[in-house]
Formats: sequence, C-alpha cells, structure tokens
Amino acid sequence: MCRIAGIIDKNKSSLQLENDVKAMCDVMKHGGPDDEGFYTNDSKSLHFGHRRLSIIDLSQNGHQPMFYDEGNLVITFNGEIYNYLELKEELTLLNFKFRTKSDTEVILAAYQAWGTASFEKLSGMFAFALYDMQKELNYLVRDKSGIKPLYYSTATENLVFASEVKAFKNISYSYTENPNWKVYFLAFGHLPEPTTTLKNVYALPKGNFLEYDLQTNIFEIKPFNNKKVNYQINTSKQAEVLIKELLQKAVKKHLIADAPIGVFSSGGIDSSIISLLADKYEGASINSLSINFDDEKFSEKQYQDLISAKIKGKHSEYTINEEIFSQHFPTALQAMDQPTTDGINSWFINYFAKENGLKAVLSGIGADELFGGYPSFKRIKVVNALSKFPKFLLKSGKYFNSSSLKRSYYLSYKNGVGKYLFLRGLFAPQEIAHLLNLSVNQVDKILNSIKVNIPNHLKDEEQASWLETNLYMQNQLLKDTDFMSMQHGVEVRVPFLDNEIITAIALIDNNIKYKGLRSKSLLIDAFKDILPEKIWNRNKMGFTFPFQNWLKHNQFFLNGLKASENPYIDKATNDFKNGKVHWAKMMAVYQVLNAK
Repeated sequence: MCRIAGIIDKNKSSLQLENDVKAMCDVMKHGGPDDEGFYTNDSKSLHFGHRRLSIIDLSQNGHQPMFYDEGNLVITFNGEIYNYLELKEELTLLNFKFRTKSDTEVILAAYQAWGTASFEKLSGMFAFALYDMQKELNYLVRDKSGIKPLYYSTATENLVFASEVKAFKNISYSYTENPNWKVYFLAFGHLPEPTTTLKNVYALPKGNFLEYDLQTNIFEIKPFNNKKVNYQINTSKQAEVLIKELLQKAVKKHLIADAPIGVFSSGGIDSSIISLLADKYEGASINSLSINFDDEKFSEKQYQDLISAKIKGKHSEYTINEEIFSQHFPTALQAMDQPTTDGINSWFINYFAKENGLKAVLSGIGADELFGGYPSFKRIKVVNALSKFPKFLLKSGKYFNSSSLKRSYYLSYKNGVGKYLFLRGLFAPQEIAHLLNLSVNQVDKILNSIKVNIPNHLKDEEQASWLETNLYMQNQLLKDTDFMSMQHGVEVRVPFLDNEIITAIALIDNNIKYKGLRSKSLLIDAFKDILPEKIWNRNKMGFTFPFQNWLKHNQFFLNGLKASENPYIDKATNDFKNGKVHWAKMMAVYQVLNAK
C-alpha cells in the first residue's frame, strides 16, 4: 500500500517535471511514510514518483519505482496482489526469474508474459502505472472493485496522475475548480466518479486501464477482459457452502503480510465473521480493534466482547467521548482528499489502529452491498413502482416538508441517478437551488449529466445491490476508507470484495441471495456454526458517531457555518441546533462553505 504519482509531458523541462512529481509525492507522504523513490526518463519526458508503506517484503528489494526485463519495464504501484504467490509459481514454470519477494515484481513479470491480459489475472486491490519502454506505452491500471483510487488528467497533451486529488494542486499545472462539484456533493453526500472537485481531473474507472501512447500523446481507456460465467446457483445449501468456502479463502489471502496486521471488530455481523476467520488462520498473532462511545445508545461493546472472548489474539478497545472528538475533528476534516459526509469515523478508527502499532487491518466493507444489508433492498420494489408515475406528479414532491417526500422529485428524472438519490440523496433539488443560489432547472441539468445505467436484466434486489455497490460503496465508503486510513499510514483490506466472491454472488439466484425477512440471511446461514446468535439476531447498527449531539455544540463547526450570508443556510443551522436537521446535511454545507 503506497501513494503514486507521475507526469508525461514533452512541453516541460526535466527539472520542472521532477519538481512537480516530487511536490505531488510530498503532499501524499502520509500514505507512504517508509520510503520514497523516483524514476526519470528525460528522452521521453516521463517521471514517476512513489511513496512506500512497507507491508510485503520490507527490505530495500521492495523499493519503487521497480524495474524488470533489464529496465524495459518500470512500475509505480499502490496496493496488494493477494494471488501473487500463485502467479509467481505459474510464471516460474514459464522460466521467469525473480529477485525479490514482493508482489510488485510479479505484476511486471505477468505483464511481460501476458501483456495487458495480465491485468485481469490480478486478484487484489491495486492502482499502478506501468511503462513499457520498447512499445513506448504507459498504462494506468485500477482494480475491478475500485478499492484503490487513481486520478488522471490529459487536458493539454500530457498525462498527469496521482493517488489523491490533492496532489494536483500547488504544481506548475493550473487546474481550476469543477463548477458543478457542489451540486453533486449536496445531492449525493459524495462526489460520484469520475468527477472530482477539479476540472479535467478524473477518477480512472474501476476494472479499466488507460493506455497512453508516448509517440502520439493519444490515450484510450479499455476494460479488462473479464471471463464470462453462465451457470447459476439455484439452491440455498449450494450457495451457503460456496460463500463460506470463498470467504474463508479470501480472509486467509488477505492476511498475507510481513508487518503487523489486525481486524476492525465493530460487533456487527460482517466484522465478527472476519474476526473469527482471521483468528482461525492467525490465532494469537492477529490483533483486533474496537471503538466505543461513552454514549451507550451508540455503544456495541456487549457484542464486541462476545467476539473478543472467542479469539486468541490481542484485543484493544478505545472509547471516544466528545472531548476527544473535538480535539481531533479539525485535523480529520483537513485529512479529506475529496468532500464527504461520512469519512470522520474512518479517520478515528485508523488513528487508533496506528496507535496500536498496526500497518494493515481487515474490514467488513462490501458485505451489506452484496448480501442485502441496507433498507434500500426492501424499498427498491416501491421505488420501481413509483418511478412509473408521471413526471408532473413526482415533481410535486417539492411541495412537501418531509425530506423523503421531497426526494420523490428525483424519480422524475426517470433514470438510475434519480432512483439512487430518492433512496440516499442528501438534499432535494429545490433545497440545493436555495443553498447555491441556482435555479432548479440548473440543478436538474447538472445531476442528469451523471450517467448511471443499471443493467436491464437485474431483479429488484439486485438493482439495489448494483446501486449501493457502484455509487454508495464506490464513491463514499471505499474512497473515505482509503484516504482516511492512508492519512495514518494504515492499509485497510476488504475480503468481501475478493474477485471470486463477487463473481459467485452474481451466479446466485436473486431469491436465494436475498431470501427471508432478515437482512443478509444467506451470509448468516453460511456462518451460523461460528457466529453467536446475539450478533445476528438483533437490529442493525451502522458504525456512526453521536454526531447529532456533538456537532451542535462544536464551536469550530458552528463557526464554519457562519461563513455565508445566505438566509436559507442560517435557518438550516438554527434548525440543526434544535435537532430538526440531520448532521450529515450540515456536514455537507460546512464543506461547501469552507472549500479551498
């Protein structure tokens, strides 16, 4: 896990490119505190930079940028390849040689053996740039689930890339503000990919690679060649056995590390399963970590204790109160790479992971999206029925006071964006218009520019899963987790997003995946032999802080909301103090007002 950056530009001096790449890496040094490295090819005006977080092969042999094939191949790589040992064995049989124990070298050898077809063979979380000197081609590559970020710009016949959007600022290139980002953010609570806060800076789509030709300065974005599987799993027993087998395998792979590794244990179904499986494979060497609050309404300690009592490794608990929160809140806000309403909690748990000496931690992200853990899975049938109403009727939602009824306006869009925003939207269009002094028509036009194409063959619950995976998880959970964990030099691994599990989920019949009245029944049934009933037979609690109470007393936060002369914002702030407006909405308003 690291941070990467690079530039290809024939119109700038080598010294300027070197300074820019160095500046980009300096901005991201929190994500690679252990080492830094640079590669310069003056004849091609190509510069790579790398900040390293050492987790596999801690020796200098893992230094990057790394070279292969007598220097003809160069890579700067962020992530982990969990099947690198299997690939290394296969490549060794093909007479490829290795000088390191790192997964990075395996990527290079795999590319030399199979070209761009090698990208599909990689199982893990990754974002990397690979330069093929002989073909004069540079590749930017991002994993299938988009776990690791990779941003790029090709605005003026050059290629600039980095792991964080912050890295594009304060260099010799002038990137202006994306004029639409505030509308996207107030609607979604995050920025939907590929958009960013900067104009002409985009997120590379997951499961894709960008091929840049250094001779012509022409680039093309191409998807991986995914294997097609046509058979279906039609029985609950078959599905349970398969899920159990694949998750056990995934957790075992995700525990590969040469540095201290642990697991987040929240007391919920997903993290409890991960904790118990990690204990099965690592035993006393695995560390578990739990966060609690002095407000008992938000505490899951009794459930965390059930799991910690079952595992052999060291368990650490931390309690957050309002004083600790207020002390670190400004720093957590500053750590954001892109605006988000849901990243502060990630900052805190990774802060304590670092305090606990951990460099890598397993998380349960992905289970809710794949197995039906959100209310949207129950509501999607109603959403699809309401979507058939006439536009004029749906637009009448703007006249209601209720937030959920106001959001029915979004269904008038008659597209995937409208469905998602009805389910999870933060502010309704007319509210966004008031906040930003725009017309509702302007807001509608901007939001409809986002393309969300739900595949036609998906059943109701599968549509909810698709929306949660490709919008909420992709743009909020994974993005927040990445930049908040890397702010502390901690790597978060997500076994539920293993390639084989995602492929298997797609093969299971919809009625089996989302069977019964209880959320995530398939996952629960697969692990009932190890999962205590008290863990799964209770109401779901998401991992969230007592923000509603803490923020309305937080002067740093409230002062930031005064940075406006908009009476609509003043009213919203007063309503928030009186408990009438959700904290997430005011968190979004705060960031819009204080954006730099």
